[in-house]
Amino acid sequence: MRSAFKTLSLINPKKSFQAYTETCVSLLKDFSDHGLITQGSVLHGHLVKVGVSSERYIAIKLLIMYLNSRKSAEVDELLREFNGFDLTVCNCVISSNVKWGNLDEARRLFDEMPERNEVSWTALISGFMKYGRVEESMWYFERNPFPNVVSWTAGISGFVQNGFNFEALKLFLRLLESGIMPNAVTFASVVRACAGLGDFGLGMSVLGLIVKAGFEHKLSVSNSLITLQLRLGEIDLARKIFDRMEKRDVVSWTAILDMYVEMGDLREARRIFDEMPERNEVSWSAMIARYSQSGYTEEALKLFHQMVQDGFNPNVSCFASILRALASLEALRAGMNIHGHVVKIGIEEYVFISTSLIDLYCKCGKTEDGRLVFDLVPEKNVASWNSMVGGYSLNGHLEEAEELFEQIPKKDNVSWNTILSGYLENGQCDKVFEVFHEMLLSGETPNNSTFSIVISACASIASVEKGKNLHGKIIKCGIQYDVFLGTALTDMYAKSGDIGSSKQVFNQIPEKSEISWTVMIQGLAENGFAEESLILFEEMERTSSVTPNELMLLAVLFACSHCGLVDKGLLYFRSMERVYGIKPKGRHYTCVVDMLSRSGRLAEAEEFIKTMPFQAETNAWAALLSGCNTYKNEEIAERTAKMVWELAEKNSAGYVLLSNIYASAGRWIDVSNIRKLMREKGLKKSGGCSWVEVRNQVQSFYSEDGNHSQSAEIYGILELLRSEMLEL
Repeated sequence: MRSAFKTLSLINPKKSFQAYTETCVSLLKDFSDHGLITQGSVLHGHLVKVGVSSERYIAIKLLIMYLNSRKSAEVDELLREFNGFDLTVCNCVISSNVKWGNLDEARRLFDEMPERNEVSWTALISGFMKYGRVEESMWYFERNPFPNVVSWTAGISGFVQNGFNFEALKLFLRLLESGIMPNAVTFASVVRACAGLGDFGLGMSVLGLIVKAGFEHKLSVSNSLITLQLRLGEIDLARKIFDRMEKRDVVSWTAILDMYVEMGDLREARRIFDEMPERNEVSWSAMIARYSQSGYTEEALKLFHQMVQDGFNPNVSCFASILRALASLEALRAGMNIHGHVVKIGIEEYVFISTSLIDLYCKCGKTEDGRLVFDLVPEKNVASWNSMVGGYSLNGHLEEAEELFEQIPKKDNVSWNTILSGYLENGQCDKVFEVFHEMLLSGETPNNSTFSIVISACASIASVEKGKNLHGKIIKCGIQYDVFLGTALTDMYAKSGDIGSSKQVFNQIPEKSEISWTVMIQGLAENGFAEESLILFEEMERTSSVTPNELMLLAVLFACSHCGLVDKGLLYFRSMERVYGIKPKGRHYTCVVDMLSRSGRLAEAEEFIKTMPFQAETNAWAALLSGCNTYKNEEIAERTAKMVWELAEKNSAGYVLLSNIYASAGRWIDVSNIRKLMREKGLKKSGGCSWVEVRNQVQSFYSEDGNHSQSAEIYGILELLRSEMLEL
């Protein structure tokens, strides 16, 4: 401010009036552009004192400054000082009303004007387009007596902004036929229209016109061409255009950043982001969103804090992304702080924000708070409903989830998948099949995710017939295996004992994830193909970039245990932390105990348990006790059984195993004592269970079970078979 007045003080208005007014106009423009209304008002007072405030150019700049700041009293005062009609002044007032969204007032002023120029007409054409009133905009466009490139471009770009890309191209053809030369903004809008239509051939034709007109190096045109190539999947061409640009702005950098973000190449995206000379809210949001979606939640949070520290205001998309990241971390307190902030700035009702808040509260176990957010959303869309149904399911409130699901006005595929997933996660497989049938009757077409959920339900109850029927539907629908569906089918067949079909599906998965490999390795091991399981693990290490996880290494140890490769299993166990960076857990230690016990190395197994860094699981002692039973080692068995009793007072497994050891050694008095002790403690041996699938229904049977509805007929048939076998 001081510098501004110092500049003015050096100029004598009487001697250098033009230089003085030009400096005043320049200062007023700067104050107006930067919203410095206080400084502008001070300068206004100075100009009144000097006696030059009524000079037309200065008065117009003062008017624009007050219009931009919406100072209505000052605007009215200045308007009264203009004698008679002034076209430029009227255009300024019309443009400001358009900017504020007062379109009816702008039209009234336009209709009352005794004289209009191209600026007047273009203000209304672009204004109505900006607010989606396309027909009214074109009414003025068709009647415009001053058709120049600016008004044509206002119509073309307006069509593009409102999604009418085909109409924009038709208007562009009319422009070319009129003989008016398009400018850089026109070409940029036309390229965006081609991108919106996904028409590569037309885009290349427009590129030819751009080159012919000499606009290919214009910044706005280059940015639009990058967007076009990205929309059409021509990534290399987009990068070439970017690399050849002599000048780039934040739009150019953000477009190429977004390219790597969409490709999932986070490393290159971050490199581009760090190189950007200037960033905006869109570029920050793109990086934060991708980190959040890719599971790098802590990195997303760090970037969000840096963004705020650098003075950027997060947009709706950015807040939604950071809330999702906090939900993944179950960071309730931080999430509540963000909630408070979005309420303060008035964006809590945006559907992206409210959905993310519902997800946050439900993942933190605060279902009631999630429901409160849901109920406060004035206009719910299907994503809001799905999020709340998913929240109820996640916390085991299936009745509330089902009730809310029935209330969804228009269910989509995600709605059905959400409720199906809820039943699966809560072990209600019968409901999964029931709701899936309802989905088919409703006319909703299942997708890969739907089939993955229902196939997983088949795997949970080992219903191979249901699984095969669903597999047939998948093939009939022409659905291609993705990693989720392929993995679910692989798991279903493996758990049902059909290892051949499991391998066949596994081999057809296009890009196998760590879960896919784990399911196949585990399936082979559990179905008696332990050596093949280890071969597959070694193939995975050799041919893929997948890193073994905890479950996969557990399957490898299980395979080593069941094919007698004890030393190899011990080698894998010792390599877990050193090679794979995975700290062994209780179940890994238990698997090693089982491996040593199965091979008869009982003393080594007992010593291994004693050297564990934490208390051994009951199953570890039970595995050793089972080994003692196999190898008739009564001494270690007695010590082990005592540990089992201490760790599992209400578990009959240790007593049963020790009883079997005494029985195999002929120590019947000890067997009798063990059984007496079990009766005193109220322990019973859990009955064996078997099941068979008949007509898509799984029938379960226990020893001496009379609960089945047809138990009388079943036992009758068994007695008949028994009598016939005796006769043979």
